[in-house]
Amino acid sequence: MKKWIVLGVLGFLALIIFMALVSGYNGLVKKSQAVDSQWAQVQNVYQRRADLIPNLVNTVTGAANFEKSTLVAVTDARASVGRVTIDASHAPDDAAKLQEFQNAQGQLSTALSRLLVVSEQYPDLKANANFQILQVQIEGTENRISVERGRFNDAVQIYDTAVHSFPAALYAGIFGFHDKPYFTAAPEAQSAPAVTFPSFK
Repeated sequence: MKKWIVLGVLGFLALIIFMALVSGYNGLVKKSQAVDSQWAQVQNVYQRRADLIPNLVNTVTGAANFEKSTLVAVTDARASVGRVTIDASHAPDDAAKLQEFQNAQGQLSTALSRLLVVSEQYPDLKANANFQILQVQIEGTENRISVERGRFNDAVQIYDTAVHSFPAALYAGIFGFHDKPYFTAAPEAQSAPAVTFPSFK
């Protein structure tokens, strides 16, 4: 009789442990899926920006004597972004790969910023309705990128915390759940940009 009671208690404990493992595993899957979903959103807004660039370049090309080096920089930066391939359906696990992606996107952001600054010197271009619309869309997309990157980092923080929390920390690695990298601030973000204004004579 005691033997059956002991076996029953052990079986009950094993069932509780099994259910806790299943629940913990499913929780990690859900959090990992949330990171992947947010990664797809990040990719979506970056793609939106990339899709706007050809129209922007075509509009700017029509401006007389516009700096060709600025247009070449934007075109080259957009092409370099396309060479960094990361699966849009799965958030990167490799911090170096995410950094490569971030660097390419950062070069494109810099080139676009330069183009928009240079365009200020061209009154006809500034008055162009198509250019104004594209400029607003680009600026809005940059804001969306910032928001989606923040949301991605939030999802990664929740996931990484779950991976390192007890009891998931005991089995997460066994089932292939490892830390996911964050987007990081660019080094130049640590210091305020120098702002210079042209002198008018």
